[in-house]
Parts: sequence; structure tokens; C-alpha cells
Amino acid sequence: MKTSNKLTEADKSRIIEMAWEDRTPFEAIEFQFGLNEEESIELMRSELKGSSFKMWRKMVSGRNTKHRMKRKSEVDRFMSPKKY
Repeated sequence: MKTSNKLTEADKSRIIEMAWEDRTPFEAIEFQFGLNEEESIELMRSELKGSSFKMWRKMVSGRNTKHRMKRKSEVDRFMSPKKY
């Protein structure tokens, strides 16, 4: 994964945090960091322990909120307005 070599440890930490969040779509990670869904998954695989990665994959597999195209149309932002 060429893109992850350019990421700082802080960037990687933020991507992992965003990937664990239920309502943060992969498109938000791509928008902010340039990693598509496949690259985000590879980053998670390389940075997490095996058991944590399996738990995360089980959680996000098929989850509508992790894919912008599957979300309800009224959800049009990447983060909660209450967050910042």
C-alpha cells in the first residue's frame, strides 16, 4: 500500500478511529486521507491485532452506514454537527 507510507502516525490513528466509528463512511476517509475502502481495510489489517481486525471486519461487513451510497438520502454529512 503506497499511500500509507506517506501517512503520519497521527493520520493512521485518525483513520483507524474513523473506521471504527459506526457512522463514518469509507468515503469520508477517502475524502480526508485519499485512501479508498480497499486501502483502508489494508491499513486496518496491518495496524490492528488479528483478533481486533476480525472483530472490526465482522462489525462493518454489510453495514449501511459505512457506505455512503447505501445511506439514507437525508444523511449528507461526514460528522455530527455536535462533534465540533
